Amino acid sequence: MLNFVICDDNLNILDKFAKILEGIFAEHHYDAKIGLKTDDIDELLNYINNNKTDVLILDINLKSDKTGLEIASKVREKNKNTYFIFTTAHLEYAMMAYKFKTFDYLAKPVTADRLEETIIRLFDDIHGIPKKYLKIDNKKTIIDESEILYIKRDGMKLTFHTKSRDYQTYSSFNKVQNILPDNFIRTHKSYIVNINNIVNLDPVANLIYFDNGTTCDIGPKYKNNLIEEVKKHGHIQ
Repeated sequence: MLNFVICDDNLNILDKFAKILEGIFAEHHYDAKIGLKTDDIDELLNYINNNKTDVLILDINLKSDKTGLEIASKVREKNKNTYFIFTTAHLEYAMMAYKFKTFDYLAKPVTADRLEETIIRLFDDIHGIPKKYLKIDNKKTIIDESEILYIKRDGMKLTFHTKSRDYQTYSSFNKVQNILPDNFIRTHKSYIVNINNIVNLDPVANLIYFDNGTTCDIGPKYKNNLIEEVKKHGHIQ
């Protein structure tokens, strides 16, 4: 079980982080716990000295005589394997934080989505799972490509439907298709589909089915190419 520790001088933020993390652990069935959440530097250092700490989520700008970076330096001297995730509202500290072999840096206010993306990547890294991630907007939102079921166009807006949730951004199909791997196929004027996640095709009703029960349409002009591509990738005979 991975042991997480959170340190922030704002008690409301501590409670918020803890609730979000526990929700992420539950949703993704991660074997992890929060061993400590604290705003006290001495309590933090004492805990880390006496307990295995796998992940430390640490505010850089603490109301203390020590900064989060100074604390990280002390922790790193004794533990070379702890994952650091820094948080701060001051962007100028970002580059300084990475010298401590930082896994990620989160700009405040930290959203639940941004924290979830980081935790997913962290567990993938720990378990050595190779993943390819797609950056979908200028907010640095990234999605595991294998999780995408399909992408729907609605005017100037694109919705990325994944196995767990939806993401929306403003972009064009042409721009997105240029960065997608070849298992993403245009199936309709309004849909691009990840054929690796198709569980069934109905060429009569012109529908594609996914394992979570959702469907999307097949446009007549795209049907033959879709069927050929799905056969090529070995999903249907």
